Amino acid sequence: MSLTNIKETRKSSITVGFLYEVNRERLKLKTVNGDIGFEKNISDKNIHRPGLALAGYVELFTYNRVQIFGNTEMRYLNHLSKPERIQAFETIFKFDLPCIIITNDNVLEDDLVRIATDKRVSIFQTPYETTKVVYYLSDFLDDQFSPQTVIHGSFVDVYGVGVLITGRSGIGKSEVALDLVERGHRLVADDIVMVVRKGEGILIGTGSDVVKHFMEIRGLGLIDVRAIFGIRAIRYQKRIEILVELEDWKQEEEYTRTGLEHGTFNVLDVPLPHIKLPIFPGKNITVIVEVVALDYLLKRYGYDAAKTFARRLDAAIAQKSKGKAAIDYFEHDFE
Repeated sequence: MSLTNIKETRKSSITVGFLYEVNRERLKLKTVNGDIGFEKNISDKNIHRPGLALAGYVELFTYNRVQIFGNTEMRYLNHLSKPERIQAFETIFKFDLPCIIITNDNVLEDDLVRIATDKRVSIFQTPYETTKVVYYLSDFLDDQFSPQTVIHGSFVDVYGVGVLITGRSGIGKSEVALDLVERGHRLVADDIVMVVRKGEGILIGTGSDVVKHFMEIRGLGLIDVRAIFGIRAIRYQKRIEILVELEDWKQEEEYTRTGLEHGTFNVLDVPLPHIKLPIFPGKNITVIVEVVALDYLLKRYGYDAAKTFARRLDAAIAQKSKGKAAIDYFEHDFE
């Protein structure tokens, strides 16, 4: 896949059963009414607390979201008489709810569970408090419904900076990544990089479940980076911060010499610093990628070498125009 045909995909829905299976251990979920409603779809990444709907106001009831019953909802129900509780429950079940999660180990009475079961709506129970459940579940749903794409390349954590190395097939992406791992950096993914946009302006990259931390080295074959270099040589996901594109050296191509003209490339509508590195025999790409990462860190901390040099050059030209020597004093060697 080239950088010009990156295609965005995103899920339109997930099933209630999938949500339960993935989060069962993390949130200690228990089913109150079995696997009823596991086939239902969740099509919204947001979460809703139906306090107003239980009170009878359903004009703004976002029923298609996962419904969270915390202490507030449960105490409201418990202060009602039994007929009023049943009426409140029947009000919200006029809508097609995907599922209900009850927090803080609160318990619904059997008559209310029966209403949900008749409507084929799953009810889950968790011992965790509402804020914790909302935090974890929101993060999970955001992952599921975020824009995604797949990029052919090698993704390495270099000095804590996520560097995605791309280029044509066979140009040496995996070899550069392997050299970086041997020098103490950490491989995130090779060949197939799964990219997800988290929030605004954040891209997270990871490998596929099948490939994980295997690499294909032409002439050698498949190797397991974790088995050879140990757990210190890998990580499962990382924020993508720089895009380094390897390309064949072209004599007629104009490559940047100062670093003032680096462009950006949009991946899932997120602009990434885009650096093109021409390949020719004898050029140490691994060291250059390390320097790219270090230079990025310097810029994050407010220092830009290209701009600093440009200011020095302007100052030197200004001094020369005033007749001043470039070196005012050079009598002793103090080093």
